[in-house]
Amino acid sequence: MKRILIIEDDKSISELQKDYLEMSGYEVVCVFDGNSGLEYIKNEDFDLIILDLMLPQRDGFDILREISDTKQIPVLIVSAKSDEIFKIKGLNLGADDYITKPFGMGELVARVNSHIKTYERLKDSPRTKLIEIQELSIDKEDRRVYIDSREVLLTQKEFDLLLFLVENPNRVFSKEELFERVWGYDSLSDASTITVHIARIREKIEDNSKGRIFIETVWGAGYRFKI
Repeated sequence: MKRILIIEDDKSISELQKDYLEMSGYEVVCVFDGNSGLEYIKNEDFDLIILDLMLPQRDGFDILREISDTKQIPVLIVSAKSDEIFKIKGLNLGADDYITKPFGMGELVARVNSHIKTYERLKDSPRTKLIEIQELSIDKEDRRVYIDSREVLLTQKEFDLLLFLVENPNRVFSKEELFERVWGYDSLSDASTITVHIARIREKIEDNSKGRIFIETVWGAGYRFKI
């Protein structure tokens, strides 16, 4: 049974989420402050985290900073903060998705299902373990990325997105197609999700001063990995 950790200070909301997720076959643990959430993340295994931003003791941004470089696990932000700056900050810190309150429980369950299935599918992919393109190396089995033999740390969704583009080179994908193919659903998130993830990948693997460009923006169409 897949395990989900909900970090949410509103007990009525977390209990409602828990009820729907348990009806869908998940084991769910609820905690109500940031410190407790971090302790659970560090000491127990979960398949997905549902994270509120405004929490007692430590907020959701602090939790993302603590776990982004050490945990390969999908993180779904659930927040009343609807301003784009909060979405971009959360995604920049390693979250995989962002849902603005209020939302339907059916949508929440659909996103949870999609993230877990996508992560499991890519983690267990039987295709070639090592991909090497110029200075870039991708170890699919261990989910590690190297530039010039130096490891760069990608979040779970950054890795999934880069791997998808690398395995489908020279083809342009729209943001909507990338949502469907990598996130596993279409049009449930906004364009900033893809934009932020592409920007973060570029920061980690590209170097304009050396002319090292892997991901191209095709204006009005989308993105492609060029080889």
